[in-house]
Amino acid sequence: MFGLGGQELLLILFIVLLFFGPSKLPELARGLGKGMREFKKAQSDLEHEFNKVAESAEAEGKPVDHQASRDTNSVPESKKS
Repeated sequence: MFGLGGQELLLILFIVLLFFGPSKLPELARGLGKGMREFKKAQSDLEHEFNKVAESAEAEGKPVDHQASRDTNSVPESKKS
């Protein structure tokens, strides 16, 4: 887990316990859990939207561009001389 061993995790948990106290730990854990669930849900929704757009483009026979719509190395038309 992030390259941390068991001893490092225990030390971090001990420091958190000292800062917040035992009464706040369950509240912090609930908040962290809710945040992780919301993040995973947003990630899943975003992946679903990308897949839906790709499938609709394939159904219409258009090639799916997996790269950005603009090439970052190209110069915009207004700056070409």
